[in-house]
Amino acid sequence: MSLLLTLLYLAALAPANAAAEDQPAPAAYTPHIAVLLPTRSGPFVRAADAVRRGVWEAQRVQDEPGLPIALYATSDDPQDVTRVYQDAIGKQARFVIGPLTRSAVSALAATGALPVPTLALNAPETDISLPAGLFVFGLQVEHEARHVAGLARAQGLGRALVVFSQNTLSRRLAQSFAEEWTSHGAEIAREEEISADPSVLGELREAATAAGADVVFLALDAQLGRLARSYLGQSVPIYGTSLLHAGFEPLARIDLNGVVFVDMPWLLQPDHPAVLSYAHPDASLMPMEMQRFYAMGIDAYRIALDLIRMEASLTSLDGVTGRITMDRDSRLLREPVAAQFVQGTTRVFDARQP
Repeated sequence: MSLLLTLLYLAALAPANAAAEDQPAPAAYTPHIAVLLPTRSGPFVRAADAVRRGVWEAQRVQDEPGLPIALYATSDDPQDVTRVYQDAIGKQARFVIGPLTRSAVSALAATGALPVPTLALNAPETDISLPAGLFVFGLQVEHEARHVAGLARAQGLGRALVVFSQNTLSRRLAQSFAEEWTSHGAEIAREEEISADPSVLGELREAATAAGADVVFLALDAQLGRLARSYLGQSVPIYGTSLLHAGFEPLARIDLNGVVFVDMPWLLQPDHPAVLSYAHPDASLMPMEMQRFYAMGIDAYRIALDLIRMEASLTSLDGVTGRITMDRDSRLLREPVAAQFVQGTTRVFDARQP
């Protein structure tokens, strides 16, 4: 299941702060930054609104003369998105932030070279070379799985038990971890598919022992991850992605005690210099998943400004979603922060310690 599809089950958002309220759009045919978001699509409207609030908050904090920003509402229909994109270009958009859905990004990438620099907020559905003018930034957890593999290898671990479920996202995480893990010369000792069935979960500890694994990777969400954790004991290090970090409540974290995971500074380092600069929405009004999209909106605006200033190049950005760099294919790579669940809290994990 796609990360964005989980939004169907999330609670409604309230306004994050006064600065994030709608702003008047610039006059028609005035040079501006266009923000294309699916605010007319039920499944994605909350994520779109969170991104919008993040963009507006970043503009407030930057507080410098430059191009105004304007929101262009779309549905989740790729054809509608490309039509609205062309409309924004016709109204003198000089930079575009969006679209948000993978299908819309794929449709835009298929049109060929883009007329203005465009920062997509998701990856295309297939691994393709990006056309000129298209940059890709997002919250893809597959990249986190690869980062976790490198983190575990740096700890001297070499034989991994990979635990996954039947849903598509879990399988993609397992594959991404395995590819990165084996590329470093390490071994996948065993891959174990599980469900919430206690009889299936009961075989986990035996599977880890039989495989001779010295590390377990949980390619799971928080609900299934907590169940799996309870069957794995304390003898083998356990790693996972931000999918395990799904709520602010201490009780939701206790069952994952000891598990190492990665997530963004926005949620792990409130004293981080970049994080301190921006208003934090109340956690009771904006769920954690939406906080991630809000943070992505902040960094998207900052990236846009840097790309405008540097004429489509970016070396490094200390973002609220992680340290951001650009590869040769115009993909913005986000390095997350490692942390560990400790007695109902989260603590930044020192990778230098074995």
